Amino acid sequence: MLMPHPATLRRLVEEYESLVAHEGEQNDPQTARRAQDLAYTLCVSTGTRDLRQALETARGQLAAAQATATAELCGNRVGLPAELDSHGPGASGYAALHEQ
Repeated sequence: MLMPHPATLRRLVEEYESLVAHEGEQNDPQTARRAQDLAYTLCVSTGTRDLRQALETARGQLAAAQATATAELCGNRVGLPAELDSHGPGASGYAALHEQ
């Protein structure tokens, strides 16, 4: 499964959560539609069919990406958990992008 760039994934999560938090206040059909579009995109981006699972998976991917970036800044080599490291033979997910 392809993984979205952490910045893109973070933006999707933040925008979705912001819209949902304010949706009741605005009662705007365009806002509701945007929230639905973001929910769909989060599900597709994380390979899930349930929004709760998509948000959980996205947060897990963001945490793993942050841990990898932090470890690399500290000079440590850290691989991704096996469930996130699934880009095919010879690839090692997000960490591989930074090894090149």
